[in-house]
Amino acid sequence: MGRSKDSPKVDRKRLPRHIGIIMDGNGRWAKLRGFSRARGHRAGSQAVRTVVKACRSIGVQNLTLFAFSAQNWGRPREEVQALMELLAEFIAKEWQEIMDRDIRVINLGELRRVPPDVRTRLKSMIVATRKNRSMTLALALSYGAREEIVRAARNLGRRMRAGKLSPKDLDVNVFSNALYTSDLPDPDLIIRTGGEMRISNFLLWQSAYAELYFSTKLFPDFSRQDLLLAIADYQRRRRRFGLTDEQIRKKDRRGK
Repeated sequence: MGRSKDSPKVDRKRLPRHIGIIMDGNGRWAKLRGFSRARGHRAGSQAVRTVVKACRSIGVQNLTLFAFSAQNWGRPREEVQALMELLAEFIAKEWQEIMDRDIRVINLGELRRVPPDVRTRLKSMIVATRKNRSMTLALALSYGAREEIVRAARNLGRRMRAGKLSPKDLDVNVFSNALYTSDLPDPDLIIRTGGEMRISNFLLWQSAYAELYFSTKLFPDFSRQDLLLAIADYQRRRRRFGLTDEQIRKKDRRGK
């Protein structure tokens, strides 16, 4: 499909290597229409398909979707059950297309609380797609960034106690490799839909230098066009990573 005249221009040579999306607003979308929250989540699942296809088609290499937080287990049982059923449905319906599009699926988060049948299906998809290379789709499921950091600290502590890691060798890279995202680049762009301006325990360590983009669109209304707007906004920003503009310009000149 061609780009409409109103679509933002995106430079495919300067795409973010990794985009994270906090998919917020399903419940409010449903409430505005007099629907159940479950119906809002179903509408959100359609937006997931749109976003994944758009990222794959334009060449984004890594996409992380905040699907279900560690704190979401505290929501009403009926809503949690509906979300788990939607995940199972997504796996069943999208399996072949994910394979056809050469997408690798991974999970970030603690799966022990996920219903066994859903957990088994997800693990099967992860295994089946492990050799796919065109894009990685990371599902942050039963995920919390603070919980992830504590988990990494515990694992590193065990390695130290066993004599497999010296405290003097612990640095940023070693700690990063103990996280769920050890084989992913840090996110360049984090998008939050729904109008809220916070990151809600999502990739706290990894997002240290991420560009943040907040959309007022409720997630079920978040379209390919909205994704392109976010990427175009990202491409207009100047990323310094703690350096000065002069240092960045010198670095750019050396790279030419």
